[in-house]
Amino acid sequence: MILPRPNKIRVLIVDDSSFMRMVIRRILNSDADIEIIATANDGAEGVKKALELKPDLITMDVEMPVMDGIAALKQIMAKEPTRVIMVSTLTNEGATATFDALEAGAVDYVPKNITDSPAAQAIFRDELLRKVKAAVRSNGNRKPVPPGRQAPVIRRVTEARLPKIRVNYVAIGASTGGPVALQEVLSRIPVNFPYGIMVVIHMPKAFTGPYAERLNAKCSLTIKEAAEGDMLKPGTALIAPGGAHTLITRRAGGLYVRQAPISEYPKNTYIPAVDLMMTSLADACGGAMLGVILTGMGNDGFKGMQHLKSKGGITLVQDEASSTIYGMPRACVDGGVADVVLPLDQIGFEISKVAENGRR
Repeated sequence: MILPRPNKIRVLIVDDSSFMRMVIRRILNSDADIEIIATANDGAEGVKKALELKPDLITMDVEMPVMDGIAALKQIMAKEPTRVIMVSTLTNEGATATFDALEAGAVDYVPKNITDSPAAQAIFRDELLRKVKAAVRSNGNRKPVPPGRQAPVIRRVTEARLPKIRVNYVAIGASTGGPVALQEVLSRIPVNFPYGIMVVIHMPKAFTGPYAERLNAKCSLTIKEAAEGDMLKPGTALIAPGGAHTLITRRAGGLYVRQAPISEYPKNTYIPAVDLMMTSLADACGGAMLGVILTGMGNDGFKGMQHLKSKGGITLVQDEASSTIYGMPRACVDGGVADVVLPLDQIGFEISKVAENGRR
């Protein structure tokens, strides 16, 4: 486990663009709690300075000459494990590289969105500062146990199992640390799982499609990015697309996806919002569902889980020890809406037991 340090957050910036180094330096220097200790022009120089200076955190560009960000990240994690935030382009290639980096141990990522728009610049600034501070408070890089291997024994927060009530749907919410955690969970669920699964993870619009394709290639379930009018079906997990909110409505024949513009729900900070999806699904299915909250910053999902509980549904959250960021799970635990708290490597199996135990 990588422990946070008590004084200023010492940051190393690795980016081949002098403009991006300047932008990131200016943003981070604006916060009195952060100190830029060095910059590097490519991955090889980044590795050298990381080993010499031992920063608390590294911001790492993905595409660089001499050595790219993924190769540099792997060397750093092998020699001097350090919290790393990837700075990624908003493209399919950038998304793929970002997910590779998260699997290799990066804590989080910040999409590059530097334009002439003051609004876009403000979003990048706020997200970078928020994620740097959250990353230093995080549990560092955590690797899931590959399916088929013996999972380590991790103490449960509670030994209780899910109540035996009727379940027809599963809703999952996640944020920071979620891309790797969700893959771990869904890879444990069998192809013949008899209930539809709806997932909201905080990601930009350009990333959710490639992420769904990546999961579909790695898991037994059918996994796709949700689209307007998609039906929640057994054995299928739908990933809410970025850039809009996803709600669930009941129509003839089943439950269907409805895409809502951000302007329709201006008070929701997180996009897409776990709260909105989970609340609407609980209403649409009359509470006959399981709500799951995985690692993530903030408290998105608490209100949805609270509403689900009021409808008679059941809830499961990830424990602190296995969470990259314990914000979202903690909100549910502290708010008294978590029926069961489990380590990450047991959550997929527990979801599967909903079907095995015939809780209809």
